[in-house]
This record gives sequence, structure tokens and C-alpha cells, in this order.
Amino acid sequence: MPLKTTSLSALALQKFKKSFWGVLSFSVILFYAFIAIFAYVLAPDDTQYANQMHISVHSQPPGFTVDMLELNSNETSISFWDWWNGKKSTVEEIPFSKLKVENGIVYYRPFDVNGSQLAFIRTDFEVANGLELSRFRESYTSKKTFILGTDKYGRDLLSRMMIGTRISISIGFVAVLISLIIGILLGAVAGYYGGKIDAAIMWIINVTWSIPTLLLVIAISIALGKGFLTVFIAVGLTMWVEVARVVRGQMIVAKEYQYVTAAKALGFNSYRIITRHILPNIMAPVIVISAANFAASILIESGLSFLGLGAQPPMPSWGSMIKDHYQYIILDKAYLAIVPGIAIMTLVMAFMLLGNALRDALDVKTS
Repeated sequence: MPLKTTSLSALALQKFKKSFWGVLSFSVILFYAFIAIFAYVLAPDDTQYANQMHISVHSQPPGFTVDMLELNSNETSISFWDWWNGKKSTVEEIPFSKLKVENGIVYYRPFDVNGSQLAFIRTDFEVANGLELSRFRESYTSKKTFILGTDKYGRDLLSRMMIGTRISISIGFVAVLISLIIGILLGAVAGYYGGKIDAAIMWIINVTWSIPTLLLVIAISIALGKGFLTVFIAVGLTMWVEVARVVRGQMIVAKEYQYVTAAKALGFNSYRIITRHILPNIMAPVIVISAANFAASILIESGLSFLGLGAQPPMPSWGSMIKDHYQYIILDKAYLAIVPGIAIMTLVMAFMLLGNALRDALDVKTS
């Protein structure tokens, strides 16, 4: 009977499936990625950056419900990019507590968190009787519930959290991609050729390694200017060092193996030997360190946003949300800072656990 052979990739996948924390962390990452992709479809506030402000209902607790008056509605066609980038606000939402009609004119009383009876304000709508007032309610008013409450500007916290997921997921993905491109290139060249090339690249690595990561990111951000894209470049340019060191070490060991000697004897050039023979066999530790770098990049971006060097307002970011509301911790509204903090902790922990699970699954010494 022919023997059934199983590839190393299949064996690694089998071991990974047996890891409870690995599967759980991977599921959490997929959940956040799904939210990031369909943020504007899922968010209650689908305006761009979920920046619909209602100052009169600021800092309200989770589950807060209020009546909304919708004015100045201009119907516009919805394009594909509105589903991806959010649509421009065409409706002015005004929280109100009561409506009345005087001389055929509709008046509303603005909502006040302190329960004060504010003066009625006139609208541009005219109705003839109570029946038409009921139609007015159906057409121009709605009841809005803020599942996670509102921030200090009266914006929907849940919508801001969902859209902020994009920042963390995308910054991790782009930063890791940049770090892999630079790190694998320099590490492979240094480890394979050795000599003066190795010495020069290691000097660059050691100099970069000696600079504190956060200070280097801040310096790059200041040099290139504040902004979302700048954070991508800055974080990515600080993550490549660890990848380069790992690839270099693995390359030094792997180039002495017999299959590399055989490839050289067959006349294959160095590019083919590195890219098609050595790199595919040393990617396991690179994958593991990429998961750790993904988590680190999320923390760095959150720190930069907290310092005001990351994503700029009104673009939502978990770090900037903590910055805006950390003082509320002592004002009995700690959830405003705790909610984004829990999101950061959960996503970072998921990537760290995923890295540990991948390390065990890709280790050929374990059964």
C-alpha cells in the first residue's frame, strides 16, 4: 500500500487547529478585520468619520435614547465609495424633548441633559392640525439609541469605535508589510554574502536598534508632518530591524545546508537560491515575529495618537479617543476611556497569542 504523506504545512495547520488560544485569537482578529472592512455598513452613524455631533447629549451612558429632529434633508445618490468612506451628512439632527404647534408652525424644545425646560424654537414646517403633526413626526423625527453612549462632543461612541478599528488594523498591516520588505531584503543580503556587506548592514541595524522606537517614530512624524499616512511610514520604518536580524541569522545557517550547495553546483544564481530555496525554508520565525510586530505597531500608533502625532481629528483612532476622555475616569464616566482601551488590549493580546500558537505549530521539533 502506498504510504500517505503529509506536508509540513498540513502538519503545522493540524497543530494550530488543536491550539485553543490560537484558534480563539485568530477568530478575534477576523472579527476585528470584518468590522474594519464593513465599518460604515455596520456603524449606526454612517457619516464620514462618524462625526455627527450632538453637543446637548454629550457624555451620555451606554443605552442612552433620545428623540431626534431631522432637518435640512437633501437626498443624494449613494455611490460605492459612500459605503467605504462614509457619506457626507445631509441631515441636521437635533435632539429634542417636546414638539408643539402654534398658528400652524411647528416648534421644538431642545433636549437638556439637566432636565431644564428650555424655550421652544421655531422650525420652517407648517401643519394644519394634529393629524399632520403626527405625519410630521413620522417623516422628520426618529428615536435614536446610543448603544455605547456618546463622547464629549455628542458623537456615537460605537460608530467611532468601529471606524477606529480601521486605523489599528491598517496600520498594523502596512507597517508589517514595510518591515518585511526592508527586513527580508537587508537580512537576506547580509546573511548570504557576509563580509563587508554584512558588516555595513549590521552597522545600520545596530544604529537603528539603539534608537528608542517611540522617539524614532516621533522624529519621523515631525519630519514628514502629522497625518495618517505618515504614521504608516514611520511605524513601518522602525519595525524592520527585528525582521532583518532574524532573517540574517537564519540565512547564515541555511546557506551551509546541502540543498544550497547542490543548487550552487547546478549553476543557479544567487537571486534564485535566496528567493526560491532558502527564504521559503526560513519563513517560520519571520511569520511569528510579524505577528508580534503587528501587535507592537498597534500600540505605537495608539501612543502616537494619544500624543497628537497620529491620526488627526476628526478621524477616529482608539489612541486619540483615550486622549480625549482619560480625564473622565475621575468624573464617573470612565467607560469613555475604558472602551477603546479594552479594544486595544484585546486586539494586541490576540496577535500575541496568535504569534505563540504559530511558534508552536511551526516548530518542527514538536509533535
